[in-house]
Amino acid sequence: MSGHIDPTRDAFDAFKALPRDEPLEMLNLIRLRDQARYPDGRSATGQEAYKAYGRHSAPIFQRVGGGVLWRGAPRTVLIGPQDEHWHISFIARYPSAGAFLEMVTDPVYQSDAVPHRQAAVLDSRLIRHAPLSGGDMFG
Repeated sequence: MSGHIDPTRDAFDAFKALPRDEPLEMLNLIRLRDQARYPDGRSATGQEAYKAYGRHSAPIFQRVGGGVLWRGAPRTVLIGPQDEHWHISFIARYPSAGAFLEMVTDPVYQSDAVPHRQAAVLDSRLIRHAPLSGGDMFG
């Protein structure tokens, strides 16, 4: 299976083509490797490497105004492909797409955080959402 770890150029261009000045929420679904794959061969579990990603990305995430709205540990897929299972899921909120872009293009984020994410993640989904207002109903 070929995992989705980093955005493709087309996906990143589509993201950047959307409004940059409105709040957004990013649904993250993460499947971790059993053993991280660092280019330098260091030994760590996928979970350990993802925690390192969190430590290194947190200051930048917070500086741009990001916050985690919700997080969970998925248990089973009720509707959807049964071979898609996830270890971590969360929704991150950013004050704007510009803030998200500031984070992911930050040189320190790129050099200090991204290598841990790439080593840790086997597969992932990152889906941009526009927040909707209103009530406790589905529609």
